[in-house]
Amino acid sequence: MGSSYLYFLPLTIFVLFPATFIITYTISVLLHHTEPEFPYISDTGTYSPESCIFGQALNFGAFVIFITIYVRYRQIAEFYRNHSASSTIVRLNRAGLWLGSISALGISVVANFQETNVFFVHLTGAIIAFGLGTAYLWVQALCSYQTHPMVNSLAMAHIRLGLAIVAAIFFVVGCICAVIAHSLFEGDNPTKWKPEDKGWGFHVASTASEWVCAAAFDLFMLTLVDEFKGISMDPPQVYVSAETLSPSQYGIVDSDLTEDVQAILSAQSYVT
Repeated sequence: MGSSYLYFLPLTIFVLFPATFIITYTISVLLHHTEPEFPYISDTGTYSPESCIFGQALNFGAFVIFITIYVRYRQIAEFYRNHSASSTIVRLNRAGLWLGSISALGISVVANFQETNVFFVHLTGAIIAFGLGTAYLWVQALCSYQTHPMVNSLAMAHIRLGLAIVAAIFFVVGCICAVIAHSLFEGDNPTKWKPEDKGWGFHVASTASEWVCAAAFDLFMLTLVDEFKGISMDPPQVYVSAETLSPSQYGIVDSDLTEDVQAILSAQSYVT
């Protein structure tokens, strides 16, 4: 992938997720699958047909996030490849790769296991996505201070730290309020939470926190766009061992082979 295209990775994330949530929210409200006031993000992608769009888009988004996280990891690793493996930036970068990758997996779990079908698995995926995602933002914010001024400006490091703080605060608030709200809930369907169902205030605080947290993640990815314009990656190389080419096992004799194939086999070389 060339340098002129890598920045499309974080840009795709920034556009894809809000577009997906807006589309599924609109469909779910129009079809009366959820209430228009303060639904959880997952509430907008629980029932068909919006669940199909929600699942497909989030699976694709999780894959793009994973690739973006890997590119970010390689970006920092290249700047510090001569450093000791025990240095702070190297350890932070490695931790960021693992946290971000598992967080992307959590997004895929949320996409494939709807809350009304397998609630525990869905909830686990959501906690992994938001919890480890928040940890990833903190790691990258700290890395941004380490890479200043070679990779990013000090102002960008401050912005990323601010987004990490926002994500952390609203993740904690959202979790606490969600637990309280569900303990007070007395309605029939939590995907259609109404003020008279009890726990409404905590429900609003929880859902609002989730949306703010998701927005912080999205804006964080946007901050990578400019940096990704200045880096490039070569396509992976594929090596084929001529030793694995055994025409005789298929009953093919030398006379059946072209001169080029015979030359390759006789040289026992590797081609890329």
